[in-house]
Formats: sequence, structure tokens, C-alpha cells
Amino acid sequence: MARILGIGNATLDIVHTVDGFPHENAEVRCRDRVIRRGGNTANLLVVLARSGHDCYFAGMLTDDSEGRLVSADLVDNGVDITACTVHPTGTMPVSSVLLSAATGSRTIVHYRDLPEYQVADFTALDLQDYDWLHFEGRNIVALQDMLDWSREHYPDIPRSLEVEKPRTGIERLFGCADVLLFSRDYAQHHGYRQAEPLLRAIHADYGAVFAFCSWGEDGAVAIDHNGRLFRQPAIIPGKVVETLGAGDTFNAAIINGRLAGLDTPELLKQACVQAGRKCARTGFAGLVRQ
Repeated sequence: MARILGIGNATLDIVHTVDGFPHENAEVRCRDRVIRRGGNTANLLVVLARSGHDCYFAGMLTDDSEGRLVSADLVDNGVDITACTVHPTGTMPVSSVLLSAATGSRTIVHYRDLPEYQVADFTALDLQDYDWLHFEGRNIVALQDMLDWSREHYPDIPRSLEVEKPRTGIERLFGCADVLLFSRDYAQHHGYRQAEPLLRAIHADYGAVFAFCSWGEDGAVAIDHNGRLFRQPAIIPGKVVETLGAGDTFNAAIINGRLAGLDTPELLKQACVQAGRKCARTGFAGLVRQ
């Protein structure tokens, strides 16, 4: 199996399960409340670790009860945190989540007062033994330097970039990665009503990059380095329990499939299968069949 380094975010998730999303100014009772580890890159690494890979997290943690909860969860799930920076002050980023029991959809309010992972921390790492580098598309200026440095010093290591949110300047990073992982939110922010036009535009501008775009219940689309498009319907479970982390699971399955050498149609199918399985359960336990 591969050694994968993920550079990005870990959070403390406070999840309230409610019957349905409340109206503004309403007061409702929640069915359940749980505090757990979250974060895009942290979730992705947990899924990949459960798939048998050696996973390493490079991000920010705190030395308080919340930071220790997040750290312990990552370690318990097989993710190495020795590349992290532990900040002496501040608190873990917090995602307050309303989870609808009626639909499985989630609404997130995110709070952050913790500095981002620094370029100096990344360039101090010895990357020669890693088989894959994954970058979460945040902190764009620093991320540009990290991507450029890794390409200069370790050009043979594949790099993936998650493009979830329309952050200012993120487009200048697209040519620095081998695999681009787009969200529906990013596409729709830029006026795309379907994934295909976005991916055609990406191929026209960046050529040989592989790009993927998940579109929720409408499945996912991929474009390969030759400009061939591939479509896969969503694999929707009989009951949607929780969509929280489904996109991270999809992205993890793309990386897993690329490392396994799957062709693009099979890779895209497996990613949709895994995302569908995630929607049928709470959390990530039992998600990956060994």
C-alpha cells in the first residue's frame, strides 16, 4: 500500500441531529448531539487509512482538550500526526453541524481562529518516501509555495488538489497538481449547471491534468488527460443517513483508485459506490470493506 501525506484541515465537529432543517428564528429540539473529529483532509486520510494505506496528516492542532480529542481520533484511525504543528494558543477550528434526519443533508457553520499550516513546516518535511501528496485548497498563497516547492524537489510524486470552495486565487494552483477534485459548489459558483462544461474548460486550460467533479445525487464526471469525459450515476442508498463527509470519501476513493491503477470508468464508479455507502451511515466505521 501507499504512503500518503495530506496537507489541510482537521476540525472539531459538533453535530446536532434534528427532524428537519428549522426555519429562521425557530426553536427546535435535537434528536442527538455528538462531538467528534472532522475536517476535509482529516476525513480523507481516515478513509484512505481504512483502505490499508499509510497516512500522514500535516496540519494544525492545539494542545488542549479539543485538540487532544482530534489528535486521538486521528491516531486511533491509523493516521500519523507527527508532521503536524501543535499551536500553543488558540482553539481547534469548530464546525457546528445541523444534520437533518429527514434527508441526511447537513448545514455547517464553521469557526476558526487558528493559524494555517506554514510553508516552513512543510518544506522541513522529507517527502522522498511518500507516494502521494494531497492538498486541501485553502490558504492559497502558502499553498502555491508548497506546491511549487514539492514540484521542484520531488517532481515524481503525484499531487492532488481539492477544490471545494471558490477561494480568491485558487485557479492559479490548477496547473500545479496532477489530479483536481472539484465540488458542485465550486462549479455552481462559477455559473456551471453541470460538471461537464467545467471539466472541458479545465482541460482546455490545463491539458494533461485529470479532473473529477462530484455532483451529489446526480453522480460524478471525470475528464482524462486526453480530454475524454466519463460519467457515473450516483449510487444512492435506500435511506440517506448522513451526507457529512461524503465528498471527502469520494475524493479518497479517487486517490485510492489512481494508486491502484484503475482505469477512469472503474475508478469513477468505485468513488460513487463509496460515497453512496458513506451516505448510508453515521461516521466512517465500517465504510471500507477490507
